[in-house]
Amino acid sequence: MTNRSPGPPSRTLLEEAGRRMQTRRLSRRTIRSYCHWIRRYVRFHGRRHPRELREPEVNQFLAFLANERRVSASTQQQALCALVFLYRHVLEEELGELQIIRARRKRKLPVVLTRSEVRRILNQASGSPKLVLSVLYGGGLRLLEGLRLRVKDVDLETCQLTVRDGKGEKDRLTILPSSLVAPLQNQVKRVRTAHEKARRQGYAGVELPYALAKKYPNAQYELAWQYLFPAERPSRDPESGAIRRHHIHERTIQRAFKTALRRSDVHKHAGCHTLRHSFATHLLEAGYDIRTIQELLGHSNLKTTMIYTHVLNQGGRGVRSPLDDL
Repeated sequence: MTNRSPGPPSRTLLEEAGRRMQTRRLSRRTIRSYCHWIRRYVRFHGRRHPRELREPEVNQFLAFLANERRVSASTQQQALCALVFLYRHVLEEELGELQIIRARRKRKLPVVLTRSEVRRILNQASGSPKLVLSVLYGGGLRLLEGLRLRVKDVDLETCQLTVRDGKGEKDRLTILPSSLVAPLQNQVKRVRTAHEKARRQGYAGVELPYALAKKYPNAQYELAWQYLFPAERPSRDPESGAIRRHHIHERTIQRAFKTALRRSDVHKHAGCHTLRHSFATHLLEAGYDIRTIQELLGHSNLKTTMIYTHVLNQGGRGVRSPLDDL
């Protein structure tokens, strides 16, 4: 096994990798993740430059993650994607065939809450976190999809939500529960009040995706582009230095969910994403077509959505236990 040094790799390499990732419009999370794996890969091989390393060294690193670090299959796959990006788009070299020792992929069924459990959890939440959690469950959204909603993405008349740049940079439409129309109308009013107050205090506007800030320079000040669930106060953008109002931090909602889960006395290993699983399962229970559910969830492959049919059949639903006949 190659000795590993704790020293960092060349910053020039990471900076160039980050620049290439930004050019290809990778998300900030993906950029941070890929840079993390590139750094670990270089450290693992004693700070040697990746140009000196080829397929055997990549195989060795991935085998180390699977056998010694015991990482999950998805984590190992993420590391592989980072290294493939490094060689293909940064070093402009193609890796040959890799003999990867794959981490074992466990087949897990998603945790699903019953309708009663969802109700109890939401009843224990309050304020903006409760509204966010209600939107996640009501429309089957991922956490960041809900937090990144803009005012213009909510159609209160047709009861539709537009998810922009979801997983795989795909847009989609999903449902907005009619019971949330009035709460969201009030939320938009609060956003308007906070936005107008911030404008009077020298607020620089909201961050716009891609190059829209150059194409529409005044759009960042428009109410339509403001986040539906903004943070309490503006903060300094780490890249531009401008004072902007971002959306609520995801950890705020995650902590609120965990608190509500504990208070509701629901003993399941659940998180915010469990609400999305519950949304799909409850629609299946109600008899909705699985392809409709696939479109609402934004799944590219129907097989991904089919996992909820397995959840639906767990626990012997529809089967009478012989114990009940005794």
